[in-house]
Amino acid sequence: MRFLKRVIRRLLLPFLFKRYVVHNALIQSDVIQTLIVRGSKASSKPLRDQFNHVMLYYPEFAMIFFWRLKRRPWYHGLFTKDFHCKIFKSTPIDGGMMCYHPFATVINAKSIGKNFQFRNGLTIGNKANDNSLIPTIGNDVTVGSNVAIIGDISIGDHVIIGAGSVVVKDVPSNVVIAGNPAKIIRSLAHG
Repeated sequence: MRFLKRVIRRLLLPFLFKRYVVHNALIQSDVIQTLIVRGSKASSKPLRDQFNHVMLYYPEFAMIFFWRLKRRPWYHGLFTKDFHCKIFKSTPIDGGMMCYHPFATVINAKSIGKNFQFRNGLTIGNKANDNSLIPTIGNDVTVGSNVAIIGDISIGDHVIIGAGSVVVKDVPSNVVIAGNPAKIIRSLAHG
């Protein structure tokens, strides 16, 4: 059975690449960012080989890939695992999204910028069950595990949010925050 699954996955990859990756800058950006952040040697290969690598060896990437398609075809289970991760289809997320272990994650935001990284146990959502009160997240934001980002708040660009943080107020750009409630613990030199 495992052999058959591997064969089917390898047969599907050229179709998926040609149909969904060749003309989709967001997915291309997700592929490249995943390989860069993970330090993979596959990043020096052609885009087709990079896509094949992340689809075969990073089920977290495959989860993001099928979310970008806004559909789950019958073969998605050949590439993904059951992560129990929900990213609302109404949440626009720019290219370069990458995740580690997206278990128990819910993402519902007005928008999320490019190069967004997250880990398990993340909740980004509304306040008082009102979907107009959801966060806006900037570019190059990295979120640790077990973080809650709640309400109509803005997170700036180049922000690192430490594990276990609860973010309920606006966060400026170029900072590291942590704690409950989250506070700035360090400024980042960014130029």
